[in-house]
Amino acid sequence: MDTYPISGKSLEKHYHINGEQFGQQYKEHLSNFYTWHQLGHAEYWILFPHNIGEYLSIDETALSNGELYTIITNKKAKGKKGALVAMINGTSSEKVIEVLKKIPLSKRRKVREVTLDMSGSMNKIVRASFPYATKVIDRFHVQKLAYDAMQEIRIKHRWEAIDHESEAIRDARFNQKTYEPTVLANGDTVKQLLARSRYLLFKSADKWTMKQKERAKILFAQYPDIEKAYSLTHSLRMIFTHNFNKTVALTKLAQWYDKVEKSGYKSFNSIMNTLQDHYREILNYFDNRSTNASAESFNAKLKAFRATLRGVSDIRFFLFRVAKIWA
Repeated sequence: MDTYPISGKSLEKHYHINGEQFGQQYKEHLSNFYTWHQLGHAEYWILFPHNIGEYLSIDETALSNGELYTIITNKKAKGKKGALVAMINGTSSEKVIEVLKKIPLSKRRKVREVTLDMSGSMNKIVRASFPYATKVIDRFHVQKLAYDAMQEIRIKHRWEAIDHESEAIRDARFNQKTYEPTVLANGDTVKQLLARSRYLLFKSADKWTMKQKERAKILFAQYPDIEKAYSLTHSLRMIFTHNFNKTVALTKLAQWYDKVEKSGYKSFNSIMNTLQDHYREILNYFDNRSTNASAESFNAKLKAFRATLRGVSDIRFFLFRVAKIWA
């Protein structure tokens, strides 16, 4: 059963108490915060070697004032108690490795697989800290690169449409006329079409609503390069969705690279180069179809907890409570 963290404020209306005062009493007297064995270094790192498992995720999150923490979680715990292995202030590979090496090597050797993003520092951390683990680059980070490249093309056209409209408005004023924008078949102006198409481009065509299908038809007729970019993005997603064999997936990726080269899109060529640099770790996804979804879910829980507290004023006490709930 999931545990949902609460704040003193949330108890006020149910128990007719002063939530702020109760929270302070909990911190000072009811909890064992001041005798917590990790208190002395909590602001810099907290570590729970007993939670280490065969399958881990590593990610980063911002807790307060943009301060980034590197987080290692155990997938087997499914975001519940026992999920947190380590939280370390910063993303410096040297610093994170130094902390993780406090875990006995005999435990770290048992880690079989770690999911991560394409960051060079994350790769270095995993290689140095978990010597026998297979590194798996999260498929959703790979797909996001393609989505970003596609949206970059849409945004370029949107700025062109905005500039064109601004120029048309100035010309109409100069000629003492009223500017009337061109309205497309679905009722959108060109500028609106490009703005409102953002979300449908993230979805498969079979999941579009009737209005989205109509908008996409007009969009692709007006901008064939967006249709081509959408096709490239969708075909990359399908490689991960429909293939279960690493060798077949490698062949499909090679075919995708060929399509990208023929497209001539610079942004997609950059993605292709990035994927080629990390193709081994990307293909490892097809062994167990492992993703970093558990890490993303854990980060979402941390952010929701932070929101209930309306920010983090005492980072050490916040991490104490995080440890109580998830470690």
